[in-house]
Amino acid sequence: MICYTSGTTGNPKGAVLSHKNLILGAINNVVEAKIPNGTKQLLTTPIFHIAGIAFILINCTVAGTTVIHRDFNPAQVLETIQDEKINSIFLVPAMWNFVTQHPDIDKYDLSSLVLSTTGAAICPLEVKKRILYYFPNTRLLDNFGQTEMSPTTTMLQPEDSFRKSASVGKPVLNVEIRVVDENMNDVPIGEIGEIVYRGPTLMKGYYKKPEATEEAFKGGWFHSGDLVRLDDEGFVYVVDRKKDMIISGGENIYPAEVEAALYKHDAVLEVAVIGVPDEKWGESVKAYIVLKQGKTMSEDEVLEHCKQHVASYKKPKYVEFISELPRNTSGKILKRVLRDQSKVK
Repeated sequence: MICYTSGTTGNPKGAVLSHKNLILGAINNVVEAKIPNGTKQLLTTPIFHIAGIAFILINCTVAGTTVIHRDFNPAQVLETIQDEKINSIFLVPAMWNFVTQHPDIDKYDLSSLVLSTTGAAICPLEVKKRILYYFPNTRLLDNFGQTEMSPTTTMLQPEDSFRKSASVGKPVLNVEIRVVDENMNDVPIGEIGEIVYRGPTLMKGYYKKPEATEEAFKGGWFHSGDLVRLDDEGFVYVVDRKKDMIISGGENIYPAEVEAALYKHDAVLEVAVIGVPDEKWGESVKAYIVLKQGKTMSEDEVLEHCKQHVASYKKPKYVEFISELPRNTSGKILKRVLRDQSKVK
């Protein structure tokens, strides 16, 4: 099949995935996540997206049942978990954010849910805490990967959720990883590099894009575009997308770090941080913030809050409060849209 990438940093590309790619991807997840036979899952992500396709295949592998929602609606998710006695669900972090902040969440019986999975973006710690609070019987798995890898590459197991809360875990079965610099040299433990992959779940290439395929496979490994670091136990920590990194005055600033800091503020519902052109520094940090209903926040409050959690040079120079963030149909924030529409005075 040809499955298109999310296109959060550029135009989507068609990843050519074989039957073997997809089936081994499903088996990897069943083994790593210890998914039992007969699991009943709820699926709200689009089934033209790799996550939707993968989770259908995963549940078919264990002779399970999949309840499919046409659209994502937090109240309907909670109602279906209760009424259908759902055991397993995958939601991207933004969806988990909406579900766990639904005003009526306490009114539902959510005890049937025993496996909660997040992925497709970095899940803030505050969101993870709310998942475990409102779904007391659940195991929380953090999946990391991408369309080109069918898709899972690493997984953080429930027993490591608090001990390694900022990590996306270790490589799954059948996936080899390296963390490398621009010259394909392995970087030392703790230093930031690009994660590259090899294994039987890797796509055949990009559809009708030979140059992009050649670039992605240089050095014999697939270049993910994700910047990560490894700790001394082999756990992977996602720093950010390579294309999202902001370079201001020669310093690297990773939007995900600033976003995580802003999520700590009680008034913030959602946030996206991007780099915008700056004549003096090259780029400056801009934060787009969606506030929770009934909450207020000033630009000065944003800056003061950030000063408490990140280095001063990383705090936003510009802040814009908006009603909603632009997303693709799988729920991922489209930062390229924010860059296009950003007009800094």
